[in-house]
Amino acid sequence: MTAIAERTGRAAGRAERIRVFLILGALSAIGPLSIDMYLPALPKLTRDLAAGPSLVQLTLTACMIGLAAGQVIAGPISDMWGRRRPMFAGIAIYTVASLACVVAPNVELLVALRLIQGVAGAACIVISRAVVRDLHDGPAAARFFSLLMLVNGIAPVAAPVIGAQVLRFTSWRGVFGVLALLGALMTVSMLGLRETLPPAERHTGGLRAAVRTFRELSVDRIFMGYALAGGFAFAAMFAYISGSPYVVQNIYGLSPQNYSLIFAVNSLGIVAFGQASGLLVGRVRPITLLRAGLLISLAGGALLLLAVLGGLGLPGVLPALFLVVSAIGLTLPNSTALALTGRPANIAGSASALFGLLQYVVGAVAAPLVGLAGSHSATPMAIVIAASAAVGILLLVGLTRARHPAG
Repeated sequence: MTAIAERTGRAAGRAERIRVFLILGALSAIGPLSIDMYLPALPKLTRDLAAGPSLVQLTLTACMIGLAAGQVIAGPISDMWGRRRPMFAGIAIYTVASLACVVAPNVELLVALRLIQGVAGAACIVISRAVVRDLHDGPAAARFFSLLMLVNGIAPVAAPVIGAQVLRFTSWRGVFGVLALLGALMTVSMLGLRETLPPAERHTGGLRAAVRTFRELSVDRIFMGYALAGGFAFAAMFAYISGSPYVVQNIYGLSPQNYSLIFAVNSLGIVAFGQASGLLVGRVRPITLLRAGLLISLAGGALLLLAVLGGLGLPGVLPALFLVVSAIGLTLPNSTALALTGRPANIAGSASALFGLLQYVVGAVAAPLVGLAGSHSATPMAIVIAASAAVGILLLVGLTRARHPAG
């Protein structure tokens, strides 16, 4: 009977871990789902609402601003009130905002609703990272974040495909209907999610304490070293996302369908590298995996620059882009785990918020730089990618030297 009870207990524990992983994975994928599923609908939306392209693109910008700013709000709140209530509120508000987008009568209201949608979705993203920190530390946290990369790598591939299929049967409003349905399903799934930050471990002191925590983290060399390394790796990714459609289609003449195939292959590279990271954690230090990811990204950027300047064409460009994008599977989970490891549980939400904000800020600065020479040159994209990886390595080494003096 004891052996049966032990096996039953292990099976129940394994089922609970899988359930938590699926919930956190779905919540962490809200960003790419909210943005990428919507992209195929932009032309139809522009016509239906009789709005200019720039105003319609503002609906995309508003969501991204919300995803960045919302993390700064939700992270400290989760440190004070616990993880479950703010995350539940975030996904519920996200669902309502998505439903409101379905019936938005004009683009101005849609911009406002997309901002609310982004802020609410950000709560789920930032708090899901804090939950991982509550449950795991060190290599175990890095392994769990690597598992989440499986979802975050697949989501950008699946979202545009789902959006395109929805548009075959309905209008752009149907895309937001699907997002609302996904939000409702996640809301229901969270009903059984237990609280991971007990009341005794929560942060007290209100807004003033939250500001003080952000200030302390911003001058913490070790935290900023990991966070900025992850941020500049993210900047290389943003440069790829904003520049590759023009490079691959305008310069090298591939069709949108072929570009989507390249995008999918590169995203699967993220999944592969992320799972390799998860398998290696425990045998290889997370800092070593993070350095390897940044070096691979730098190598990809250097090869891309060589291919562009040397006129090597797609045979030189595509492998380089694959290295740059796939490296995120190593850099993101390990930089996240290292930045949050060792932080007290009652500031994990704030640390996760500052980490996420830095990613979006650095990425947002890098993205428009790829268009400085217009849409008919790949050189700016190659320079930004290589420079981002190089700066990430320099900041990592310079700021975390005291933590890793032996290399």
